[in-house]
Amino acid sequence: MSGLSRRQLVQGAGVLGAGLLAGCGRLPWQSPPRKVYRIGYVRAETPPPADLEGFRHGLREHGYVEGENIVIEYRWADGDAERLRSLVAELIRLEVDLLVTSAPEATRAAKEATTTIPVVMVLVADPVAFGFVASLARPGGNVTGFAYQLPELSGKRLELLKQAVPALAWVAVLWNAANPYRPSEVTIVQAAADALAVDVHPLPVDEPNRFEEAFNAAIRSGAGGLITLEDPFTIAHRTRIVELALRHRLPAVHAVRPFVEAGGLMSYGPDRVDQNRRAATFVAKLLNGAKPVDLPVERPMNFDLILNLRTARALGLTIPERVLLQTTEVIE
Repeated sequence: MSGLSRRQLVQGAGVLGAGLLAGCGRLPWQSPPRKVYRIGYVRAETPPPADLEGFRHGLREHGYVEGENIVIEYRWADGDAERLRSLVAELIRLEVDLLVTSAPEATRAAKEATTTIPVVMVLVADPVAFGFVASLARPGGNVTGFAYQLPELSGKRLELLKQAVPALAWVAVLWNAANPYRPSEVTIVQAAADALAVDVHPLPVDEPNRFEEAFNAAIRSGAGGLITLEDPFTIAHRTRIVELALRHRLPAVHAVRPFVEAGGLMSYGPDRVDQNRRAATFVAKLLNGAKPVDLPVERPMNFDLILNLRTARALGLTIPERVLLQTTEVIE
């Protein structure tokens, strides 16, 4: 056999066959390679770890595992609006498949930067009022996701504060004066206060160095409690707000958990972790070919009342049983 052994011929044929098969690309019995999707997750501020874990957990529920079949590009702007816009532009240059945005600032930056890349928003108070969607039922563009801090919840917070402090007659309302959407929420608080026979003292603040001045004005007015209307400004300065409330012995109710973790008395609002987890459902639908225009914006489903008993004791408060029965979490 021309000096070649049978083994050599078989081996040579095997090598030739492998080369021919390699040149043919994927074989009929082989599964196609799974696409690795790239998602941009952008926020104005560094998020609580629980928010991120909620989102990752939701992705895993839909079969997307970070580092395997999905890559998440995280970007935090540290409260810098110009940097936020720059980060969104960077993510678009990376050709992400979609963007997940948290709170109005990041959502606005994304909406202004692209009309083609799908955007899933979370933690946006009133997306219709902000102009992100035409309506909750018919978003009408490339943005969908979740409404979060619905303005009517401010009235419920005041009601809970009144239940916790039955003698409450005057309440100070603190909000970011630079936020054009807060005055309408103040009107809702005022209506709730009228129904509860509570007077309202407004505290619009637009600079961190004016918090103390605002609290002093509240005390002079006779305020016996505090309600804060949340946005990135108040959240960023929550430690200072909580310190002043404790110093002036003002029981306070907030919209988000980080205030209570910083020492605030109580918070009531949608479950942030749950909303981040549910955002993954929108992501999965969009990656499977759905269009944002066909996915109605969803409202919150789960709400948390979180109470800090250490703060209650420091304020000399005995929390009524009717409030304790409504709590979903108590910080001792």
